[in-house]
Amino acid sequence: MDGGVLWQPFWRGKRVLITGHTGFKGAWLCLLLKELGADVVGFAHNIPTQPALFELARLDGDVRSIHGDVRDFDRVQAAVGEAHPEIVIHMAAQSLVRRSYREPVETYATNVLGTAHLLEAVRRTPGARVAIVVTSDKCYRNHDEIHGFVEDAPLGGDDPYSSSKGCAELVAAAYRASFASSTSGTDTAIATARSGNVIGGGDWAQDRLVPDCMRAFVAGKPAEIRNPLYVRPWQHVLEPLKGYLMLAEKLWDAPREFSTAWNFGPRDEDAQPVSVIADRLTELWGGNASWVLTVGEQPREAHSLKLHCDKSRGELGWWPRTSLDTALQWTVEWYQAFQNGLDTRAVSQRQICQFLGMKTPLNTRASAAGFAKAG
Repeated sequence: MDGGVLWQPFWRGKRVLITGHTGFKGAWLCLLLKELGADVVGFAHNIPTQPALFELARLDGDVRSIHGDVRDFDRVQAAVGEAHPEIVIHMAAQSLVRRSYREPVETYATNVLGTAHLLEAVRRTPGARVAIVVTSDKCYRNHDEIHGFVEDAPLGGDDPYSSSKGCAELVAAAYRASFASSTSGTDTAIATARSGNVIGGGDWAQDRLVPDCMRAFVAGKPAEIRNPLYVRPWQHVLEPLKGYLMLAEKLWDAPREFSTAWNFGPRDEDAQPVSVIADRLTELWGGNASWVLTVGEQPREAHSLKLHCDKSRGELGWWPRTSLDTALQWTVEWYQAFQNGLDTRAVSQRQICQFLGMKTPLNTRASAAGFAKAG
């Protein structure tokens, strides 16, 4: 199973608006879409971390950025009108569980009201044929079941982040039912996408396993691990991004059939405990890399989380292309390149080519010699 094929002629010249394009997943999506020849516009409040993949990959030269906050409806509406997109992929979010405990109101405002703002702006601006709202695998009501969640499982969430993502799903479903038809004001097809725990180079967020480990290893310190027995569905960031694009292609041609919710998770065997990931990362990094258990009370999180993806496999033709070990190898390769002062844009493009099965980049400013020291 090769995980499906993206249709490059489809994307060439397509006007795509990405909200949250300066974040980890957003920057990888910008790189992927540029390889496919799309005309990308991004909308974001700021550069969320330092360092940031968006800056390291020099994406400001490839993507037209519009500054704004999804909590500001007027700014969102102006951005959608300025971008005049054919396809919208909404990724702007407060995406951290532990931060949601510290900032619950901001989390709801960004993830719920921000989704409503985006969909309302799209509804009021003619031209967009496809809107994909990216939520989370944590949108499901989770009582630590060991089975994978299917798309029609009950939504919920006991922490503010998970709850906010369930709410975002409800907002998207309401807009789809109320407005997404030619008789009620818009022809935009609306779908939601739920992915697993994504990993890959260029993630610098706080309180995430892989970036926490990479920061520690670069600094020559042991990584601190909170919940070593918790099971998560790990996958390389390119896996769900490819799924979003395959879904967009289907929505373009058959909006009524594909305007629903979709899971994009890893193979069943790649849902592994945190300790397994931490052990493999230390092995791949080498040297004195190690991890230790964090002592003290931690905010509540679900112990086990898995996704059931037969719907995406059967109806979209999508399936994970990479193994978990490949994802971990690519991730360590990227951070060690960063540590050694190499051109991380070139590293990212090379991994995209490997992922898509291409021998050389299709649309790139950096040559294959880009692994030389960045100047």
